[in-house]
Amino acid sequence: MRLRATRPEIAPALFRLLAEAALSRAALDACGLPVALADAAGSRPISYVNQAFEAFFGYRAAEALGRPAHVLLAMDAVRAEQLYCEGAPGVVLSAQCKDCSLARVEVSVRAVRGSDGRVTHWVLAFSDRTELEQLRERLSRP
Repeated sequence: MRLRATRPEIAPALFRLLAEAALSRAALDACGLPVALADAAGSRPISYVNQAFEAFFGYRAAEALGRPAHVLLAMDAVRAEQLYCEGAPGVVLSAQCKDCSLARVEVSVRAVRGSDGRVTHWVLAFSDRTELEQLRERLSRP
């Protein structure tokens, strides 16, 4: 007879882990800032986007998953690569939305490490700077 882990008392660590993962996912989905998670391996493909990312950039999750953020958002590859340096401050750059409009965004990137200390994922948080940049431009004109 095979036991199934359907009750918390059978596998409490597993249920706690799953509950924490569900809570983390719900928190990211509720966040008003566009957030994406990228795998650390290879070309850093996007593995998750929250609802604010979908609304801001116009891409459904299915369209974004598996694509590198700099390719999806047509960001300058060299500037995008600078984002993944440990401890780098947020970088303001242009990102292309699905409708081909350009948005000025500040992108903050932080590493997520596994139990062995290696980087497993990157969290990309985007902050809209479009209006701020337009205002700065207007104020700088004589």
